[in-house]
Amino acid sequence: MSTIYGFFKRNNNSDTSIEETVVEAQNGSEKAVDAILVSYTPFVKKTASLVCKKYITDQDDEYSIALLAFHEAIVKYKNDRNASFLTFAHLLIKRKLIDHIRKEVRVKEVSFGMADSDSDEPDLLTKFEHSSSIEHFTEEQRASDRREEMQRYGELLESYGLSFEELVSVSPKHADARQTAIEIAEIIAGTEEFNQYVIEKKRLPIKELEELVEVSRKTIERQRKYILALVLLLGSDFEVLKEYLKGRM
Repeated sequence: MSTIYGFFKRNNNSDTSIEETVVEAQNGSEKAVDAILVSYTPFVKKTASLVCKKYITDQDDEYSIALLAFHEAIVKYKNDRNASFLTFAHLLIKRKLIDHIRKEVRVKEVSFGMADSDSDEPDLLTKFEHSSSIEHFTEEQRASDRREEMQRYGELLESYGLSFEELVSVSPKHADARQTAIEIAEIIAGTEEFNQYVIEKKRLPIKELEELVEVSRKTIERQRKYILALVLLLGSDFEVLKEYLKGRM
């Protein structure tokens, strides 16, 4: 441990900035990684506390998520950004924790103004969130998450005999038809019995649906692939993809 502190202290005494130390870490220096993690543990906890609005300890899940996000920031930070490394890390920790909160409490909309405005610590998000570099990072990160989820969703569709190419051709052309398909998919996804049927049979419970919706069997069968794809999406954890595809399907 003393070696780690000595490494960071040596860097600070030689006027090495945190950004330069991060570059050393990215170049494979384990000592640099350890030094940053040890020295900025209070920063990680403080950021997590501000986002979660509670005291964070080493035993909290939120601390583990924040620490992983901070390590990810070390790996992904680019020194050509206008924002500092700590700003970058602050935003990444905040995004990861908010994603975690969304999944935990099933909240669709979570404000980014969760930080305590009375804190003595400067609000880095307020200072930089409108800068082009931060906007670029956020969109870049979400695009990366979206690509990953698209790949996983494609694999899920394939297991049900579906594909993106096929969905394009069977997608309802009229808004009313799309809305009807979405409503049917929501009924299935929100009904445990129907959802289990889809998982086990890999098809829609068409007979049962006829009794619930004012749509003909012929219409349901014509849109069955599209509805099935929606059911799979609604029942998934592909949160970024759901938001991206909202209104597009």
